[in-house]
Amino acid sequence: MAVQEELRSRVDLVGPGPAEPATVAGLDVAYAESGDLLAAAVTVLDARTLAVVDEAVGVGRPAFGYVPGLFAFRELPALLAALDRLSTRPDLLVCDGHGLAHPRRFGLACHLGVVTGLPAIGVGKTPLIGEWTPPGELRGAWSELRDGDEVVGRVVRTRDGVKPVFVSVGHRMSLDNATAQVLALTPRHRLPETTRAADRRSRDALARASSARDDLGEDRGQGGVGGRR
Repeated sequence: MAVQEELRSRVDLVGPGPAEPATVAGLDVAYAESGDLLAAAVTVLDARTLAVVDEAVGVGRPAFGYVPGLFAFRELPALLAALDRLSTRPDLLVCDGHGLAHPRRFGLACHLGVVTGLPAIGVGKTPLIGEWTPPGELRGAWSELRDGDEVVGRVVRTRDGVKPVFVSVGHRMSLDNATAQVLALTPRHRLPETTRAADRRSRDALARASSARDDLGEDRGQGGVGGRR
């Protein structure tokens, strides 16, 4: 919490950020049911065509325990390792999580933005904090996400009549621009194409890693039984 408080002063909540980014990266992390294995994926999309132009994954163990509000410490090392493996430096990071809409105003999108220096936004499926009134039913409608007297994000309808998403600024972006980028990344589905692509990559990588670990465990188990006196 002290680290979050210290780094929070470095967050740029004004931006305005890139209005027409050439490339946009999605970041997502998948966890094994056991909780002791994760796969972090970063997929970089062409912002105009939404085609994947680069991707990287990292598999490892969670770096931190499960503590609400401190997810960045759990996922950041694996995500940074995946970002380092990219050959393309994205113009914008879109995190499956929150930025300013966080109890200490320093969610994963803020943390990643400050550490990398890249513009970043958070797009959550569910809220972490705040109150709101439902936005209109048509795509593009939004309402304010407020925590007390402070606006911490927007509740954005990306598909007609479908549950909204929760958008907040991470770093070097304005809320208006963050909202516009999320709508540009959701031409067909509720979630941004960046998030959908990263989710698929992280799940695939986790499945391969889990399978390899199980096979290794079976081999070790057979060897142990066979060698028992």
